[in-house]
Amino acid sequence: MIRITKPGRLRLAVLASGRGSNFEAICQAIEEERLNAEIVLVISDKKNAPVLNKAQTRKIDFFHIAPEDYPDKAAYEQEIIKRLKEYDITLVVLAGYMRLIGKELLKAYQWKIINIHPALLPSFPGLNAQQQAIDYGVKFSGCTVHFVDDGVDSGPIIMQRVVPVLPEDSAEALAERILIEEHQVYAEALQLLAKGQIYLDGRRVIIK
Repeated sequence: MIRITKPGRLRLAVLASGRGSNFEAICQAIEEERLNAEIVLVISDKKNAPVLNKAQTRKIDFFHIAPEDYPDKAAYEQEIIKRLKEYDITLVVLAGYMRLIGKELLKAYQWKIINIHPALLPSFPGLNAQQQAIDYGVKFSGCTVHFVDDGVDSGPIIMQRVVPVLPEDSAEALAERILIEEHQVYAEALQLLAKGQIYLDGRRVIIK
C-alpha cells in the first residue's frame, strides 16, 4: 500500500481543453478554504479554450501547448512535463482535457494525475457518457474521481457521487445535474489528498 501525497498544500496544474467549469469550482473551493491547494499552472491543447481566459483573469500562469507543433505524442508530453517540473507540481488535475494521457506523462507523474468522469465507472467510459447512460436505461448515473492509468477512464476510483436518471432526461439535462456533483466531489477528493489521507492498495483506494 502506498501513500499518494503527504499532508500539505497542494500545487496543482490543471490540464483542460474547454470552458473550465471544474477549474472554476476548484478555484472557488480554494477561495472558500475548503481546499488546501493552489492552482499554479493551467495548460490547454486548444488555443482558444475559454479556460485560458479564466486563468488569465485569476492571474494564474497558463500555456497553450499545441500537439500539432510536435513530431509525436512523446515529444508533446515531454514539453508538458518540462512545464510541470518548472512549477514544482504536486498533482496534475484533468478538467475536460480531451486527450488520452500517454506513457511519458504517466511515467513522470505515476498516480499523481487525477480525472473526473461524468458516469459511475466502470460503466460508460469514454465520450458521451450521459447519452450512454440514457440509452442503456440505467436508473442512476453520477460522476467518478479517479486516478489516471493507461486505459480509458479505467484507473483506480477515489470517490463517486450518484445522480438519478429521470424518465424525461436528455443527455444535456442529465449532464447539468451531474456537473453540480462534479464541482463538489472533485474538491473533496483533492482535499483528502491535501490531508495525505489517500492510499493505494492495488486497484483499491483507501481513505484513512
